[in-house]
Amino acid sequence: MIAPLPDLILFGRPGCHLCEDAHVILGTLLARRAQTGLPAPAIVRRNVEEDETWHRRYLTTIPVLAIGDRELELATSPAKVSRFLAETLDGAESPDGADSPDGAAPS
Repeated sequence: MIAPLPDLILFGRPGCHLCEDAHVILGTLLARRAQTGLPAPAIVRRNVEEDETWHRRYLTTIPVLAIGDRELELATSPAKVSRFLAETLDGAESPDGADSPDGAAPS
């Protein structure tokens, strides 16, 4: 039996145009993944203003994507989001191994 996909959490807040852009990017990328037979999890939106812990943790880096224990802060670039989805859902790595989903150099 195949395990169900974890939800894809999008942390943001109302009125955040970057968060709305990230939601559109996600919708487009996930539709493309589904069309090609790749896993496409459900998007669950979380308002950081509804939880003090989320607010402290994410307010300065929204939109933030989370799948399981992996996170991508400032998820505003389609290429960056696509790479995060591939690495997180498909186990794919960046071609040169230099880019991690959060933009930090590998250690």
